Amino acid sequence: MEKHNQQEPCMVFKEAPFGNDTFFFENCHIKAQKGLSISNVANVNFKGLELEIKKGKRFMNDLQIKTNSPIRTPINKKHTRNAYTCIIFKEDVHISIVENPRPSYFCATIKTLKQHDEEKLILSFFFVALGFGVVKAQDLPDKKETLKTVIKVNNYFMKKYADYRTPSFVKNVTRPSNIWTRGVYYEGLMALYSVYPRDEYYKYAVDWSNYHEWGFRNGTTTRNADDYCASQTYIDLYNICPDPERIRKVKANIDMLVNTPQVNDWCGLTPSRWECLYLTKTWKIDRRTKYFDKMWDMYEYTRNKHGENGMYNQKEGLWWRDQDFDPPYKEPNGKNCYWSRGNGWVYAALVRVLDEIPTNEKHRADYINDFLTMSKAIKNCQRTDGFWNVSMHDESNFGGKETSGTALFVYGMAWGVRNGLLDRKEYLPVLLEAWNAMVKDAVHPNGFLGLVQGTGKEPKDSQPVTYDKVPDFEDFGVGCFLLAGSEVYKLN
Repeated sequence: MEKHNQQEPCMVFKEAPFGNDTFFFENCHIKAQKGLSISNVANVNFKGLELEIKKGKRFMNDLQIKTNSPIRTPINKKHTRNAYTCIIFKEDVHISIVENPRPSYFCATIKTLKQHDEEKLILSFFFVALGFGVVKAQDLPDKKETLKTVIKVNNYFMKKYADYRTPSFVKNVTRPSNIWTRGVYYEGLMALYSVYPRDEYYKYAVDWSNYHEWGFRNGTTTRNADDYCASQTYIDLYNICPDPERIRKVKANIDMLVNTPQVNDWCGLTPSRWECLYLTKTWKIDRRTKYFDKMWDMYEYTRNKHGENGMYNQKEGLWWRDQDFDPPYKEPNGKNCYWSRGNGWVYAALVRVLDEIPTNEKHRADYINDFLTMSKAIKNCQRTDGFWNVSMHDESNFGGKETSGTALFVYGMAWGVRNGLLDRKEYLPVLLEAWNAMVKDAVHPNGFLGLVQGTGKEPKDSQPVTYDKVPDFEDFGVGCFLLAGSEVYKLN
């Protein structure tokens, strides 16, 4: 490996070097003659674009280059995550790297046009930021485009369900509009409001909460965890405007939960998520550790004791939905049944808990360990198109693209990368591939969100899942997508 620095300001290539040596250039000048090319292997997406470099034009990783004449070249027409970008010199050219914002290396691939045509890569062109010591994994999506997509999906929902009071009528059952499905939507809306605080979002949430008198479907004495989902929005709104009436019923109900001995109220992954968040958010109001203690007792029971031996398979890093699906139950291919959205609920709950509890909370390390183990298991189950199947270990059992579980995994991974718990180089490409897949394949031009599995508890429920099919409840899928999009938007 050769390195050239400012003491050797000019490197002239009259023909492509041979062998697999890598040349690093730090704040240097490069000259190349007609018939040579520079290629890179930056992890970015290009599709049929054309690059034109002019004097002073910014190019890749905020480096600036200057040329003695413009360079025009098509950029790899194949749309891949690890796309090669090649500058072919059709005339003699002189490139200078200038005004580098931080110490970086410029590593060039030089080859002849013939070698380029034969796709014989000699050297790699990439950027290594010395301050981080890692190769750039993948370009982040444009923030404006991300926000635009999230707003479009939300606007579709708010327009269609402008009357927040209207109950649902599904399978001959009428349900009020503060059940868990709508609670998930408002959870996502508040996440969007945190990065884009439009007054209409706040009003839509406050009006809904006022209509339901800041309460629960089954009243203040309910122990049904599904009822608790609405409380997240009540608490978020209280934190914006601390009117005690906004959390009076929340506080009464959660104190009942804490002051009674039961720890087995949770019968599945969805309820466990609501109660974890319920207890954690209440601590933010009333800072007594009894809420954390109760949360751990209930989480630990579901994790290790519910059913035969708990709902969490520590060996495989995933959760059974409830006791109906733990061994000896198996999927058609003979493997364990891990429902993607069910695991998504737990994954997102761990994120919300870790985001709220203090760093010295005695079980924080346990939650982090489960989050990291789940992250690895989830990553290993991703489809090649970026989505996850509804059955995470059996693609033959109603396999196909599904949005709600995928969105929850994106939300969790994006939070983990942003907060330094997940390795950026390893997980950023995974979550961005999933996010880009949802934007491309699930979001309709009018904002309708497709490929959402309707309500249920296992892969076969609410099938088929298609691009155009409206799920039995539209709200929770949108909420999951808003959570994911808001977290992707925060990435730097």
